[in-house]
Amino acid sequence: MRHGARGRNRAVRRGARAGGVPVLLAAAVTAALAAGCTAPPAARQDDGRAPHLERSHGTHGPRPVLAVKVDNAPEARPQKGLDAADVVYVEPVEGGLSRLMAVYATRLPESVGPVRSARESDLELLRQFDRPTLAFSGAQSKLLPLIDRAPLRAETPDRAPDAYVRDDGRPAPHNLYLRPDRLLSSPPGATASATGYRYGEAPAGGRAETSRTVRYPAASFTFTWSASRGRWLIAMDGDPADQGDGGRPAPATVVVQHVRVRESAFRDFLGNNSPYVESVGSGKAEVLRDGRSYDVTWKRGAAEEGTAFTTGDGTPVNFAEGPVWVVFTETP
Repeated sequence: MRHGARGRNRAVRRGARAGGVPVLLAAAVTAALAAGCTAPPAARQDDGRAPHLERSHGTHGPRPVLAVKVDNAPEARPQKGLDAADVVYVEPVEGGLSRLMAVYATRLPESVGPVRSARESDLELLRQFDRPTLAFSGAQSKLLPLIDRAPLRAETPDRAPDAYVRDDGRPAPHNLYLRPDRLLSSPPGATASATGYRYGEAPAGGRAETSRTVRYPAASFTFTWSASRGRWLIAMDGDPADQGDGGRPAPATVVVQHVRVRESAFRDFLGNNSPYVESVGSGKAEVLRDGRSYDVTWKRGAAEEGTAFTTGDGTPVNFAEGPVWVVFTETP
């Protein structure tokens, strides 16, 4: 168990050295904050309610989560495996585009991808988890030593060739997929996550909001509330997000998190600077759940901690039970 992650947790639903492959909940979840935290449930009871889980205080601690860097260029769609993720982080990258980091604790899909490269800010974001497994296809050469020294297990096609497969029917580099069961024998479980999120009854107030769009210079995400499903349906660049197999990612909670985005120390092969998302700090956010939007404050005091969301008077804000998508967007 991570130092500082103390207290009891309530569970909610669901829950390197790179090779020559070319190259944006916030979580499901165990809190590292003193305010307390919860984790996504591994299964549903017969009556549809999420079972409650307690974080183990055993000497061995929780098993690490699996985090996968997923391509989100138009050529990469439809993606696979996003519907099984407990948390999906949306990050800005070069050229005004976006990339995804999907975090798996309670379910492992058959396939995830297309898998693409890591970024410097991923290392800070992942510090909230206890030695996570990071699956990615490459990184800028000067970043590789930082990845090697980071407290995570880096799994690239070079290191785990049996865990990756290419789809010859799709163009490279948008055709590399991960088989999660080749890295983890089973899901690590709800207690593996450490995002600081709380789950439970909706907060008071808020405003009705059935659609919210977040725009990057060359990408957009629209979340539309479906009352019949109790989820937010996602459109990317104006097209419905689907996986080509009938599955469709549909989070119960969406967080639009306003952060500082600065230049990193690294550039891509074209010379474009890689944006660095500062996920440690504080700022404003909107939490979307149950067809309503709540203006909140976020705070993450250190990289080893999760992110707390509170109202203006400091009251913790609960997320809806189920998957979470966190969209990082630059503070105006």
